[in-house]
Amino acid sequence: MSDDLKRRAAEAAMAEVRSGMRIGLGTGSTAKHFVDLLGAEVARGFECLCVPTSEVTATQAHGLGIPLTTLEEIDGLDVTIDGADEIDSNFQLIKGGGGALLREKIVAAASDRMVVIADESKLVETLGRFALPIEVNPFGLAATDKAIGRVMADFRAEGGKVLRKQGDGATYLTDGGHYIIDASFGRISNAEALSQALLEIPGVVQHGLFIDLCSEAYLATPEGTIKLSEHVKS
Repeated sequence: MSDDLKRRAAEAAMAEVRSGMRIGLGTGSTAKHFVDLLGAEVARGFECLCVPTSEVTATQAHGLGIPLTTLEEIDGLDVTIDGADEIDSNFQLIKGGGGALLREKIVAAASDRMVVIADESKLVETLGRFALPIEVNPFGLAATDKAIGRVMADFRAEGGKVLRKQGDGATYLTDGGHYIIDASFGRISNAEALSQALLEIPGVVQHGLFIDLCSEAYLATPEGTIKLSEHVKS
C-alpha cells in the first residue's frame, strides 16, 4: 500500500510542472516515481531542463531521456519536487534518509518553490521521530561525533546516534564523499536553534533539517491525495 501511495502523491505533483520549466529532481523512493512519470511525459514531447539531487537520480533520469543540467550552467530552478522523511504543520522537514541531503538542500534553495511528495505517514506533529541525518567530514570524525553528542545533550535528545553503514558493513559514503551520523532526538521542539547549533560544529557539512524551503506538499492517503499549501495550512 505504501508504494502505491507514494506513486499517487507523485502523480498529483505532476500538476506543478509545465513544459519549459527548470525542475529539481529529488532522491528517494517517492521521488523515483515522480522521475518515472516525468520521463514518460518527456517521451511524449514535454520540454524541461532538470537538475538531479544525486547520482542515482541522475542515472535514472538519463535512462529516461530527461534533459539534465547543473547549477553551474543555469542560475536557478522553477520548482523542485522531492520526498521527505518527515513534514510538520509548519512545513519543516527532515530529509536525508536516502543519503542525498546536501545536494537536496542546495537544489531546493536554488528553486523558486519546493514541493514535497509523500504518503500520509510522513506528516508528524513534531519533528524527530525519524533520526536526523547529519552529514559530516571524515576528517576529525571522533571530535565531530563528540560535539554532536554535546548538542544532543543540550537539546535533550531521547535517543542515541550511529554512524551510517552500508549493507556490506562499510561506512556509508555520500555522493560528496562524506559520512552520515543519524541522530535520534525523539522530539525536536526548536528546529531553528538545533539547525544553528549543528552548523556551528566545524566538521558538520550539513544536516537534514529543511527550514523555510518547502511551500507545498502532496500527501497521499487511501482515500485520496491531500494538497497542503503554506499559506493555507490544514
